[in-house]
Amino acid sequence: MSSIDVGQAVILGIVEGLTEFLPVSSTGHLKIAEGLMGIPVSDHAIVGFTAVIQVGAIAAVLVYFFRDIVRFTTAWCRGLTNPEARRSHDYRFAWWVVYATIPIAAAGLLSKPLIEGPLASLWVVAASLIVGSAIMWVADRTATLKRGEDDTSLTDAMVVGSSQILALLFPGFSRSGATISTGLLRGMDRVAATRLSFFLSIPALTGAGIYELKDTIGGGVGVLPLAVGTLVSFVVAWVMVDWLLKFVARHSLNAFVLYRIVLGTALLCLLATGALGA
Repeated sequence: MSSIDVGQAVILGIVEGLTEFLPVSSTGHLKIAEGLMGIPVSDHAIVGFTAVIQVGAIAAVLVYFFRDIVRFTTAWCRGLTNPEARRSHDYRFAWWVVYATIPIAAAGLLSKPLIEGPLASLWVVAASLIVGSAIMWVADRTATLKRGEDDTSLTDAMVVGSSQILALLFPGFSRSGATISTGLLRGMDRVAATRLSFFLSIPALTGAGIYELKDTIGGGVGVLPLAVGTLVSFVVAWVMVDWLLKFVARHSLNAFVLYRIVLGTALLCLLATGALGA
């Protein structure tokens, strides 16, 4: 019997789609939702399920940024055989995304026992929500916002890509929160930092989903709940990608910072009183 039914898969798909690209931590919200529904958050199959349904959110990014991805891919293919084409920013940017994925991939493979073990606790989620909020607030307050996407460098991509490790190790920190904040600290404007965060998410989350697929199905999660959760996350995430880009073009990250602090504090209270198991 599946350890997650279709109704639970729908709820988790909605949570994933809503929070994957917002700087509020999708993993943290998924673990909170699982805890409230009595689903064991540290179970290997459940950890795998949350990684697999992220592929639905990534599919939404692929659809939303289809023209950009085709442009980068075309430039990359041309650059493989044409030295002149290698001077284009699109060609270099495509390689930078690949290079910037290497640190998170290595960290994911090396730290898997920790991710599925002691770091899967809701105590870690609560603390990471609050600590991550402080970093986001500092990044937003000190950001110069002087550099756009065309000014992105290999160093930017590597530093921002490596920041994903924080979210990997500490659920609740937020992958998008870490990458957007790091981009801001590098002097990028909010839209450029957010777009870079989206592009870096494609190989990182797709790889994680494919890697966890075998453990998820083999661990007792049925194909139907997995498919439903992934489809729901795709639909909801597509809406959120469009909304977030429009939001960051005109607003700071303060609303997300406040939300994270409130949620983290509330979660600490629930855990401390025993109202919610870690």
